[in-house]
Amino acid sequence: MSSAAEQILNTLLDQIKTIARTETILGDPISIGPNTIIPVCRIMFGFGAGGGEGEIQQKKGGGTGGGGGGGVKIEPAAFIVIKGEEVTIMGAKPGKLEGLFEAVPGMIEKIQQIKKAKKEEKEEKK
Repeated sequence: MSSAAEQILNTLLDQIKTIARTETILGDPISIGPNTIIPVCRIMFGFGAGGGEGEIQQKKGGGTGGGGGGGVKIEPAAFIVIKGEEVTIMGAKPGKLEGLFEAVPGMIEKIQQIKKAKKEEKEEKK
């Protein structure tokens, strides 16, 4: 493999190492009252590189060349839902959050209860 192609491939692999970290796959936990939701992502890569060397016969010179490219796709795959001592994993449709809302029934009601309780605490302190 030519050195140009090797350099391109090494650069692409270094970038993949940077992107494919645990922090990218497991998102930051989101706490809503006593419940926690952790997004889980799916990462897909596609890449290629190539290079070559040759002589130009008319000019009797030499030349080298190389190229590479790649793409990354990151999409939600699932949500880890922690409710008290119960931990569940809900699949997510790519690009949609319906799975999350289906996974945590009554979450809005719980948020309202927490807000109401905090409001009542403030009023009691007065």
